[in-house]
Amino acid sequence: MSDLGLLSFYLGIEVKQGKDAITLSQSAYAEKIVIVGRMQGCNPSLILMEPRFKLSKVSSAPVTAYRSIVGSLHYLVHTRPDIAYSVGYVSRFMEAPMTEHLAAVKRILRYLARTLSYGLCYGKGRKEAAIYLDNDMAGDVDTRKGTSGCIFFLGSSPISWYSLK
Repeated sequence: MSDLGLLSFYLGIEVKQGKDAITLSQSAYAEKIVIVGRMQGCNPSLILMEPRFKLSKVSSAPVTAYRSIVGSLHYLVHTRPDIAYSVGYVSRFMEAPMTEHLAAVKRILRYLARTLSYGLCYGKGRKEAAIYLDNDMAGDVDTRKGTSGCIFFLGSSPISWYSLK
């Protein structure tokens, strides 16, 4: 076994180790998703989805491209809890995506174009645990089922998160 030095890249995740913190990001992967989605040079978005944004399961859009991009976004969620809800939401329409579903995915790509360098930072400091939960109470217009989200923090760093219907 040989010492290869500090870890810098692992399973597509960029690792930056500093004196006081470790940062995990997937900026190159996020940029690749933006390019595959043909959204390079787009007008970047500050937000992922408009508040109270709703989609339904009617009509159709290019299925293969939609599934490919959404699948790639799922892998990106490993270092981007900020997109977990939006990616989970557009994943509901993988079977028969519509034009407006593809528009919602493109909105996520526009957000990624603006936030390529975002990631997770685990630093020194206070290590108090905190949990935040939320639910949209029957927010699905087709099934009337709710979506729950949860994020666990240790200090100021997220250590686990999910968004489930």
